[in-house]
Amino acid sequence: MGFDEEIRAIEDEIRNTKYNKATSQHIGRLKAKLAKMKDEAVMRAMKSAGGGEGYAVKKSGDGTIVLVGFPSVGKSTLLNRLTGAESQTGAYAFTTLTVVPGLMEYKGAKIQILDIPGLIAGAAMGKGRGKEVIAVVRTADLIVILGDVFNAVHVDVLMRELYDSGIRINKEKPDITIKKTTSGGVSLHTVGASSVNIEEVRAILAENKIMNAEVLCRGKDITQDDIVDAMMGNRMYIPAFIAINKVDLITPEQRKEVEDHMREKYGVDPIMISAHAKYNIDTLQDAIYDHLGFVRIYLKPYGHEADMDEPMIMRKGTKIEDICKRLHRDFVDQFRYAKIWGPSVKHDAAKVGLQHVVADGDIVTIVTKL
Repeated sequence: MGFDEEIRAIEDEIRNTKYNKATSQHIGRLKAKLAKMKDEAVMRAMKSAGGGEGYAVKKSGDGTIVLVGFPSVGKSTLLNRLTGAESQTGAYAFTTLTVVPGLMEYKGAKIQILDIPGLIAGAAMGKGRGKEVIAVVRTADLIVILGDVFNAVHVDVLMRELYDSGIRINKEKPDITIKKTTSGGVSLHTVGASSVNIEEVRAILAENKIMNAEVLCRGKDITQDDIVDAMMGNRMYIPAFIAINKVDLITPEQRKEVEDHMREKYGVDPIMISAHAKYNIDTLQDAIYDHLGFVRIYLKPYGHEADMDEPMIMRKGTKIEDICKRLHRDFVDQFRYAKIWGPSVKHDAAKVGLQHVVADGDIVTIVTKL
């Protein structure tokens, strides 16, 4: 049995084995073995494939998004609509042979958008220059999964390829710590509800030849898959949403069918667009901005008016300390206090410290010792 056939056989066995107390350890071992084999397949592809021009793209701007889709889904046309970049377009597959970057300026934010060569089935294993493409996707702050109205099934393939390449979309990274030890076997400590037990964890770790370890799981709904991912240690957790292109080429009834299918399959409404007809592009821009979690901070130098024209673009969860680091490397050491006018404080001109979390629209003054 070849390597690919063995992978498919394990996938079939997992799919066909009913999960219960008697089979849970066996399924856990199979999942751990499958994860190792897929990672090994990716490494083989990376060693056997040559390099590709245009795949090393330096991140710039306030955030980077990647357009992921099959060849000829309309990624290049969409990039041109969003940014004005010159990405070659054509009504045939594999038009884009390198990564084409563009910059979209929206609501004060500078957002880098990358048009990558189209993904195809087997990309996670290196097919169709998949290893170079996946490497770019793994660096993204946001993934736009782009399908078209005639091939909605491609979204399923894209989801699977992203998963097989170690990318977990719209999922918080589980709080799991696996600390290898020299003796004592495997111990499991949980904080909150967990659906895995010590026998399952031991079986999963044993597949990776980890016989002694302390495993700490914080949070609820920790699963076997989460333990496997933590064991592999190379997973990326990236937000994403689905956009469906070429909506101008179908009837309203056909559009509703596509929307209903996506809603039923993924539990969310896709953004229906036409890059060619410039339809719903503003809605797509709003979605990109919102999913990146930007907050606009307006700086007010001490004794002067606030600059309300050019906000500092930060991300949700930003603290005053992060703003100080962004402004000057010495500001944290010289920090005395900050004053804030805006939604993150109860009253204007409130004094706050380095750990204060800012909100969108805050006006901030940093006061230093010097």
